Amino acid sequence: METILVVEDEPSLQETLAYNLKKAGYVVESAADGRAALEVARRLKPSLVILDIMLPELDGFEVCKILRREMTVPILMLTARDDEIDRVVGLEVGADDYLTKPFSMRELLARVKAQLRRTQVIREELEKLKSAKPAAPQEALTFDNLVINLTRREVTLDGQVVALKPQEYDLLLFFAQHRGQMLSRQFILERVWGWDYVGDSRTVDVHVRWLRQKIESDPANPIRIVTVRGGGYRFEG
Repeated sequence: METILVVEDEPSLQETLAYNLKKAGYVVESAADGRAALEVARRLKPSLVILDIMLPELDGFEVCKILRREMTVPILMLTARDDEIDRVVGLEVGADDYLTKPFSMRELLARVKAQLRRTQVIREELEKLKSAKPAAPQEALTFDNLVINLTRREVTLDGQVVALKPQEYDLLLFFAQHRGQMLSRQFILERVWGWDYVGDSRTVDVHVRWLRQKIESDPANPIRIVTVRGGGYRFEG
């Protein structure tokens, strides 16, 4: 069973959240201030944290920042203020999602389920990669007329050097190293850009579009980097 830490200083809301989460099948622990939240999180290693911004001792922003340094737990932030600055700061310090009070319990449960599912997908993809047989060191990866030179960090197409930005090269190399595998946008974002990157999966879509313009003969109908509907992308070579 997934364990959720609820950090909320308003007793009635804390009780409501705990009740509904337990009813949905989760194990729930609660904390009413920022320092207590950190102590519980370190001891409990929860599957997800629901974190209010306005807290005594340490506010939610500071708690989020510390948790993000210490663990990769998904964090859903709550606030009573519908303020874009709060949302931006929350995302900058590492929150994964954001809800403004008042909110429906159905929406909160849906957000919780989505974050836990995302974490599970990433865990499964990591396990697949760990169990895969490591390839022998190579100087270059060759896919017909497309060559990725690992030593020079250079890509050629039909013998001509393709001008790629560093992030485009890293993304193409990541695809090439996992040829034939469906890779979710979130997984790509976290493996190529890193866990601490502040951004969303649209970043991946933009870079894939740029790559297609440079390595596909017909970018509108790609055959090397194909889209997997509802899933992500797959590199065919």
